[in-house]
Amino acid sequence: MELSGKRAVVTGSNSGIGLGIARALAAAGAEVVINSFTDDPADHELAAEIAAQTGSPTRYISADMSKPEDCRALIEKAGGCDILVNNAGIQHVARIEEFPVGKWDAIIAINLSSAFHTTAAALPGMYAAGWGRIVNIASAHGLTASPYKSAYVAAKHGVVGLTKTTALEAAGKGITANAICPGYVLTPLVEAQIPDQMKTHDMDRETVIREVMLQRQPSKEFATIEQMGGTAVFLCSDAAAQITGTTISVDGGWTAL
Repeated sequence: MELSGKRAVVTGSNSGIGLGIARALAAAGAEVVINSFTDDPADHELAAEIAAQTGSPTRYISADMSKPEDCRALIEKAGGCDILVNNAGIQHVARIEEFPVGKWDAIIAINLSSAFHTTAAALPGMYAAGWGRIVNIASAHGLTASPYKSAYVAAKHGVVGLTKTTALEAAGKGITANAICPGYVLTPLVEAQIPDQMKTHDMDRETVIREVMLQRQPSKEFATIEQMGGTAVFLCSDAAAQITGTTISVDGGWTAL
């Protein structure tokens, strides 16, 4: 398989987009390290499940992405990596003047600073190997904005900027850095929000998805976890060797508006 012999670390990957990307990388032959801040038996069982399904070695390593030392230790414990996917993220919604300082600090730490720390830890090994792929999961909110999401928008714009700088510093050394910018993706977390939205707006499922949740997504369709995984695998492939320092929007046309 194309990524056989490559080790991938995917942060925030015991559910949702991160898990989908981890599964896709393992299916493409990569050895995969999945991660979250918990350290439950279920986390290690999930890694074993991926390994059994794909035939690719898969491990779980706990690390709190709000802590710089944990971010860097994750890469060390993994034994370095050829592929780094910075996916960990959280969200909070509030007006700027009411935004809790603690929430701001946590979002910046987990959504942005963690990507800096893992990248800084991973790059020396990639330079030594002469090959590397860094895939940062940004957002449509890394390219545009929405009200009440100041910390998230600021962090995701920062991720895009970090991606560009990383690409420039690593150019010509066999390493690429790109950001995927999803719109709404049908994750278990989003799926769980649909019934509440139906009650709030007194709409059926299809109407609330189309007119409320996907109001800004012209396709009126969710992106899928599988599509996110496929995009990440493509960016790690030889076909994408000259794609670096850019954003790939998987947003149903949101940022084309």
